[in-house]
Amino acid sequence: MQRHGVKALSSNYTLYGDISRRVVEVRHNYSPRLDVYSINETFVDLSGFGARMEDQAVQMRRAVRVETGIPARVGVGPTRTLAKLANFAAKKNPIFAGVCNLMDPAVRDYVMGRIPIGEIWGVGPATEARLTVQGIRTAAALRAMAPPLEPKIGTVVLERLVVELRGIACIDFEDMVPERKGMAVTRSAGTPMTRLDVLAQAITAHATRAAEKLRQHGLVAGTLTVFFHTNPHKRERAQHSASRSVRPLPCHTTASIWWTAVSAARRAWKGDPTGNGCAYTKVGVILDNLVAERDRPELLFSPDRPRDARLMDALDALNDRFGKKTVVLGCEAFGGKWRLRADHRSPRHTTRTSDLPSIQV
Repeated sequence: MQRHGVKALSSNYTLYGDISRRVVEVRHNYSPRLDVYSINETFVDLSGFGARMEDQAVQMRRAVRVETGIPARVGVGPTRTLAKLANFAAKKNPIFAGVCNLMDPAVRDYVMGRIPIGEIWGVGPATEARLTVQGIRTAAALRAMAPPLEPKIGTVVLERLVVELRGIACIDFEDMVPERKGMAVTRSAGTPMTRLDVLAQAITAHATRAAEKLRQHGLVAGTLTVFFHTNPHKRERAQHSASRSVRPLPCHTTASIWWTAVSAARRAWKGDPTGNGCAYTKVGVILDNLVAERDRPELLFSPDRPRDARLMDALDALNDRFGKKTVVLGCEAFGGKWRLRADHRSPRHTTRTSDLPSIQV
């Protein structure tokens, strides 16, 4: 690695998330209708600009680069699938200068005849193999596929995909963000965990974060799953994986989520609490059956007392003001060796003043 000038860095999720947020804010200046598809992809509705769509896309790309430093690519198309296809072309072909517009049928034909089906949004390896057997190898060939073949090769998803490639929108633009049905907090351990008390510390940290995310979204959880497993790639030690799902009373307080998660982990633990011969390297807390707090079932004995709500408000306010993990449950422990290692993480310039570069004059 040193010979080739390659430097390996630890993951920097805080920086990634903040930069993604800033990029989305810039895009909001160019359209009121956005659908954030992932941390690095956003669908932007430019239909109101008519023939000026491409100019708007060029300006948006330039603004993202100037205001965030991120070299974005923009694909313009009459459907989401064609927009994704255009984005791929903008990345791969320098003739588009970062912006590919497939609203022009001539450009659309040129691009689709050169993109393999494996690069199309929604075409997986199994579908690609079945299409290839039929002689369908490009996006243009898939667009021209005979309708009787569609149900034989794929599901209704493939049928919608073909229609979208023909310029007819089948995937609705999300004006309202759909409510989350589940969430997870999982991490790999910096040091393998061999004792139940150490594992409980990690689960406490993840359960605390999961409860915080529930409150941020105004949700309560109906099902909680705890899992932990060893490293499957290291065979010199005993291998084991465990999980336990429980259905707690719908709640979102840190104490309730923590107690449910740790209790489930204790029941899933194998052998003596002081060690079972296994070295667990990954642990997580998964929440499912989420419903809005206002819609949760009425209970005779509610798990959340009025003072719990005030306590959670105070906890969240302190951590928002002074930084995450300023106030934690005592059983989480500070500086646990199980925490994710990030010895080579790049600086978090945009969220921590301590990471800002200093200049000596």
